[in-house]
Amino acid sequence: MAGRFPQRPTRSTVRGGQVAVPAGAAAAIPRQAVVPARTRRWAPDGPLDLGLTLGPLRRGPADPTFRATADGSVWRACRTPAGPGTLRVRAYGGEVLGEAWGPGAGWLLEQLPELLGGADDPGAFVPRHRVVAQAWHRRPGLRLTRTGLVLESLIPSVLEQKVTTDEAYRAWRLLVRGFGEPAPGPAGTGDRPMFVMPAARTWALIPSWEWHRAGVDDKRASTILRAVRVAARLEQAVGMEPVQARARLEVVPGVGPWTSAEVVQRSHGAADEVTVGDLHLPGIVGWALADDRDADDAGMLRLLEPYAGQRHRAARLILLSGRIPARRKPKMPRVDIGLL
Repeated sequence: MAGRFPQRPTRSTVRGGQVAVPAGAAAAIPRQAVVPARTRRWAPDGPLDLGLTLGPLRRGPADPTFRATADGSVWRACRTPAGPGTLRVRAYGGEVLGEAWGPGAGWLLEQLPELLGGADDPGAFVPRHRVVAQAWHRRPGLRLTRTGLVLESLIPSVLEQKVTTDEAYRAWRLLVRGFGEPAPGPAGTGDRPMFVMPAARTWALIPSWEWHRAGVDDKRASTILRAVRVAARLEQAVGMEPVQARARLEVVPGVGPWTSAEVVQRSHGAADEVTVGDLHLPGIVGWALADDRDADDAGMLRLLEPYAGQRHRAARLILLSGRIPARRKPKMPRVDIGLL
């Protein structure tokens, strides 16, 4: 029966960052808003696929901070240095229209080009393998996003440590909905309101039993609590080069190379920061480039050497290629500690 049904996505395949952005007339978010949106138009200098570029920011299909709606829009609710804000982006021909609400609206619109890959240089990438070249050809609109925000990527990345994707996404969803605040503007209303993630102090005040109910063990909860206590110092890492930023993040006990790479890939748009220590990624890269499903981190890095400076982009293209080895053993069992 193998191959009869499509393989269920793992965290590694999800991290390829492909989000379907519907094209239709109806929108899932009401358009009324108490305060009119601030707007900005921006024209990218090449092809841009909103779903591919912003896909890595979504933490599961029910992420309360991210939504793709039927009118072709992508919505983000986030906590900026200026306060909470909601951003809606939609492509119009060769332009992108950004609309923003809340105290963070100005910051979000200022950062719009970088969020959509304006600081990325896809022309620096040269495919060295057929599978990578084919994926690159099929997805010319892939850009690497740069959010300029550290904590919003760090916390969900810590939640994803050593657990299944479903467990991590569920924890993020419950904690953001339970302790975040409604997104500014129309996204925060209706039957399925979006939420801005909690402020650093709010994360620090979440009771231990709420972490337990969300299925987060003491180790991951403690790592997040240590991180939010130095949130201001971690956010300063945005102004550093990715290598130095990762070093600062890894000063926090519980944040290792896997987590720091996952963060700077999003916060910095780091084209060369490939994830090591992942359960699936080395085997996927090994299988795609050398028919070696048993490749380890060292083998993966060796295979990615021809892409020095662009290894993260190469890994994303491999994940998007769909050339993933069939599973040979059951997936990691889910253990809901909230039921204990």
